[in-house]
Amino acid sequence: MTAQVKPWGGRFKESTSKEVEAYTESISFDTKMYKQDIMGSKAHAKMLAKQGIITQEEANILCKGLDSVLAEIENGTLTWKQELEDVHMNIETRLTEIVGDVGKKLHTGRSRNDQCCLDLRLFTSDALREWSHLAKNLIAAFVHKAEENQGVLLPGCTHMQPAQPVSLAHHLLAYAWMFKRDIERIEQAEKRARISPLGAAALAGTTYNLNPQSVANTLEMYGVFKNSMDTVADRDYVLEAMFTGSVIMMHLSRFCEELIWWANPQFGFVQLSDAHSTGSSIMPQKKNPDVAEIMRGKTGRTYGNLMNLLTTLKGLPLTYNRDLQEDKIPFMDTDKTVQSSLSIMADMLMGIRFRVEKMEKALKAGFLNATEFADYITTKGIPFRESHHITGRAVAMAEERGVGLEDLTLNDFNMLCKDYSIEITDEVYVYLDYYTAVKRRNVSGGTGPISVKNQLDELKNWLES
Repeated sequence: MTAQVKPWGGRFKESTSKEVEAYTESISFDTKMYKQDIMGSKAHAKMLAKQGIITQEEANILCKGLDSVLAEIENGTLTWKQELEDVHMNIETRLTEIVGDVGKKLHTGRSRNDQCCLDLRLFTSDALREWSHLAKNLIAAFVHKAEENQGVLLPGCTHMQPAQPVSLAHHLLAYAWMFKRDIERIEQAEKRARISPLGAAALAGTTYNLNPQSVANTLEMYGVFKNSMDTVADRDYVLEAMFTGSVIMMHLSRFCEELIWWANPQFGFVQLSDAHSTGSSIMPQKKNPDVAEIMRGKTGRTYGNLMNLLTTLKGLPLTYNRDLQEDKIPFMDTDKTVQSSLSIMADMLMGIRFRVEKMEKALKAGFLNATEFADYITTKGIPFRESHHITGRAVAMAEERGVGLEDLTLNDFNMLCKDYSIEITDEVYVYLDYYTAVKRRNVSGGTGPISVKNQLDELKNWLES
């Protein structure tokens, strides 16, 4: 059987070692870019015809042949050949088998360098668009749950210690705003990714009278390269996407951490759905938040992928180096992780039942209304720093008695303030009420009901638009 002739094999007298072929191939993972490769090749063929470099009939044959290759890939009849190294050579070789020698004209005016850059740019752009869609679905789930729970309070924490009462809606919307920022980063990164490199060729451009903007227009890209050396060496757009994916996973992991704590019966704030929990092989009472834990763990994968590519790129001189083949596996892994995590989190969030009674009970532990008392006596004319000290003594008194601040008597409060010419009245108990404390915080972005309603309206309008 005749050995497969490499498309680049003209100057070589010996066949490539099978071990080297296995070591250097990318066909085991870059086949995921087959749609982008075929789209790019069709756009290139049409441009070659418009520029008079090939005939319109030849372009039609090439495009029809590429459609046939696409059909074979999607129906599973195309055999990917490792000796052809990558998705680009496999598709071009099969195209030539189908359409004959005209298939050899497809590569006119381009290199595998700008071709693989185009494929990866389109693949990255398409992935980012899907991330944006999934992130919007997750924001919609947070908005839905927040709208249902506007009147529910829970302890807000700093240092993982009870701090002040907040509305559950406000807490959930904090994550909605995080993911909205992620979408802004996605959109910015996607615009830089979807720039056409075709025409840069290997590194120096081409002598053929190409029209790179025509290809960009056909592929609905935002523009074309400015410097041929930069564009074949550039992987900034992949790094930006992977950084954005890492931030998305970090935000997901933070919410997972809270869900894991809240699902613990000692908190008992949430009940996860059976569909998003697992049991123990030995302890029948267990309901483990494994999905949240695995998602938290997968965050480290995305960080590792980002550092992987940063390390690959840091020592590369201009322009193309084969090291750049290692850009795809880390990005494709991050893409899979981000897409599945965003989708699963949206489903998991919609299946959560918040246990309101547990949250309300927790409000009474930790003196979450201490700031309210300090604010109250400050309105009486006591400097805030003095109010802070007085309130600290009030907390110590209540703690010693095993009661809440709201359980202290007027006599207790007036005794604590005896060095000042003020009188504490029944009004103090209104201030110490947890719901009143939340209702008073209607500053823009605060936890008060008016602020929360404004947040909900803004996010819903943004989602609808």
